[in-house]
Amino acid sequence: MPINKKLAVIAGFAGVVALSIAASMPQQQQQQWPKYENLKVLPKKISHEELGKIMGMWSASLGVHCNFCHVHNDQTNKMDFPSDAKPEKETARHMFVMASKINKKFFNAQKDSLGMVIESSINCYTCHRGSAHPEVKVPERQRGPGGPPPGTPPPPPPAPPGQ
Repeated sequence: MPINKKLAVIAGFAGVVALSIAASMPQQQQQQWPKYENLKVLPKKISHEELGKIMGMWSASLGVHCNFCHVHNDQTNKMDFPSDAKPEKETARHMFVMASKINKKFFNAQKDSLGMVIESSINCYTCHRGSAHPEVKVPERQRGPGGPPPGTPPPPPPAPPGQ
């Protein structure tokens, strides 16, 4: 059975094209991690989605937006996320480390392959409750059910009104 020369040339040409396209395509690699600058407490190998989830949780817990911790670069008209110009960013880092230590020490928190706490018992919202600066309440001093300790003089009576 004779082979058609035109068909053989076209098939050969198509094979060369297919091989060159396959060779020029990037090989599928393991996870490609974005390269973020100036990550000090978050894992270096963190996905864009995971970083966004964490920042969203912190933002919602404090009732703030990105510009609370990050500065805006007027030249590029974009947020300068790597900058440490705002002290709130360093405070957030300290608070994250503090919460991580509390969870590990007192709640036996486990971490995932990236080093992030899988389930935490406390987080930003525990204290902040949607406020950038959580309210500090000092409990009123109350006497126990049995009254003052024996031998303690009674408190002075309240002064009459107007004096």
